[in-house]
Amino acid sequence: MSARTILVADDDRAIRTVLTQALARLGHEVRTTGNASTLWRWVADGQGDLIITDVVMPDENGLDLIPRIKKIRPDLRIIVMSAQNTLITAVKAAERGAFEYLPKPFDLKELVSVVERALNSNTPPAALPADAGEADEQLPLIGRSPAMQEIYRVLARLMGTDLTVTITGESGTGKELVARALHDYGKRRNGPFVAINMAAIPRELIESELFGHEKGAFTGATNRSTGRFEQAQGGTLFLDEIGDMPLEAQTRLLRVLQEGEYTTVGGRTPIKTDVRIVAATHRDLRTLIRQGLFREDLFYRLCVVPIRLPPLRERTEDVPLLVRHFLNQCSAQGLPVKSIDQPAMDRLKRYRWPGNVRELENLVRRLAALYSQEVIGLDVVEAELADTTPAAQPVEEPQGEGLSAAVERHLKDYFAAHKDGMPSNGLYDRVLREVERPLISLSLSATRGNQIKAAQLLGLNRNTLRKKIRDLDIQVVRGLK
Repeated sequence: MSARTILVADDDRAIRTVLTQALARLGHEVRTTGNASTLWRWVADGQGDLIITDVVMPDENGLDLIPRIKKIRPDLRIIVMSAQNTLITAVKAAERGAFEYLPKPFDLKELVSVVERALNSNTPPAALPADAGEADEQLPLIGRSPAMQEIYRVLARLMGTDLTVTITGESGTGKELVARALHDYGKRRNGPFVAINMAAIPRELIESELFGHEKGAFTGATNRSTGRFEQAQGGTLFLDEIGDMPLEAQTRLLRVLQEGEYTTVGGRTPIKTDVRIVAATHRDLRTLIRQGLFREDLFYRLCVVPIRLPPLRERTEDVPLLVRHFLNQCSAQGLPVKSIDQPAMDRLKRYRWPGNVRELENLVRRLAALYSQEVIGLDVVEAELADTTPAAQPVEEPQGEGLSAAVERHLKDYFAAHKDGMPSNGLYDRVLREVERPLISLSLSATRGNQIKAAQLLGLNRNTLRKKIRDLDIQVVRGLK
């Protein structure tokens, strides 16, 4: 690598010395300063092949200097370093065109590697539009609206903590993206990220899914199975749709949050847990509390830091950024390069987006895949919105759906919730128990707690029914319906 001139701006003398020695050993000329004004003068004079700059300096914020540098020398690559190693700093650095962002304290080998990549890259820096929208392409969350900026600020303050977070928002607003950002940019990024959807797991299976079970814990448990808490040890456990968690499981989760330990189903030895909990729901938990469906004490344990994601209709100024992001994703996946003209974009901004960002993403993918024109116009967008509007309304469960179809639908959701894995062994017996419990409970209710009549109704021997009532811990109330 030929010798280059590297400009370093940092108000910490020790850092300037370390960088000078490391980069000089590679044969580069290094010029250092402790303020932004000197750096700007060098750049304006045409000096330097690369810049390494701090963010907080005595006379100016280094991030604020980047757009001015890019305006007069767009090909000059800039590496940003900051002790404010938060998501928002990384977001701002990417927005303003930095080649790379490194948090302090930095790894010297990594910084040298980044310097070499920056100096040797043959790819010209991407030309940023006035709103720097393209810088969002590599970010976990897209948006420049005030609502999203506030979320970025909250996330930035959370990255260095293990505080429990509950994310609320309508379906399709990106709750899992926020959870992943908290993990990927936080203290536990080197640990696992484990997600479980409460709405997709039958009630009788949730405790086994969360905490695991021992061999022989129930019929069909032929092997020990690890739960999601154990799988997420040292990382983040994302409890999606926490509002759908049954009360029995809520009690066990509360105990884990209070005591920091749990036992497997059928186990007796407490297991210490080391996970960060991030929960999410599209439901109003306070309403569920008033209805007796959610524990108030668990609510306060989970909502240490509440984050509300706004629906897309509340941040329509982000629609163009999101559209460009999804179009770029489509082209990267081999679909034709497309753009959307201004009247069509204005129409997208006026649409209510009941399915939120997920609905917008699906629409953009259809536009990229199904239409031959390179520039999508208003007529195409109007036709697509007209076709999708009825489907965007809230969908109720199928009317007149048979029992078999309903069971199949729930089981499909259950298998889909495991994504990269399979349910734990013993599924057959666990599912039968899930169906058996409400069947027996409702039969007892219908017979006003008369077990003889309930046994006749079910076609069971009376002693068999008694055993099942005991095994399934069903409360029998006599004389009431």
